[in-house]
Amino acid sequence: MIGPGSIRGLLCGLILIPSIAGAALSDEIQVYTDDINAPGEFGLELHINTTPKGRRVPDYPGEVVPNHGLRITPEFSYGLTETWEAGLYIPTNRDPSGNVSAAGAKLRLKWLPIRPAANEAGWFAGANGELSRLQQKFSQSRDAFELRIMNGYRDEAWLLALNPVFGWELSKGYRNSAPDFSLSDSRSSWTWSPSTTPTSGRHRTSFRRQSKATRFSSSPISNSRAGA
Repeated sequence: MIGPGSIRGLLCGLILIPSIAGAALSDEIQVYTDDINAPGEFGLELHINTTPKGRRVPDYPGEVVPNHGLRITPEFSYGLTETWEAGLYIPTNRDPSGNVSAAGAKLRLKWLPIRPAANEAGWFAGANGELSRLQQKFSQSRDAFELRIMNGYRDEAWLLALNPVFGWELSKGYRNSAPDFSLSDSRSSWTWSPSTTPTSGRHRTSFRRQSKATRFSSSPISNSRAGA
């Protein structure tokens, strides 16, 4: 059963995204920190973003361009152990003509062996692996794998997180032995966020930078480390 404490910000917020070169489907824009479900706990998060003004020319024939697109992606998660969490993304896309498509699916596995105890300050570190299969109109290589490193520091007032990302294309004809690396483009992100109060039900304000553009989002978080 999914309780109020398990739903990690059901509606993350509507994020306006400027042009992101080479990424028609920016289905989830988030900073990975030390949040993880407790063992046996289900989570649900909804990612919504849009591109009011973006790339209009396809990078390859048949690609859906991001300009005026709206993307809604539910993310389901489940705590396996104290340090492992599984997740599933179901991305959908609405193009400028009003056509709605199910883009595919993404499976993820998060590992977080280093993190401070609840209500304590400290460093955290881990990794998130994501295996995706998308329609070719959203990704020229339908199959891909992404490894996201999670690093950062949290205390009662501040949160700092950095996510370097390594990506591999897996479809035949597009496979790459050396990974694509990103630290300052749309897949790399960091959060510097003051918490307004230290009590349960506090509010976290996050500034996120991606693809040379500063994004702002605001979402409520609980005092539980597992259900943030």
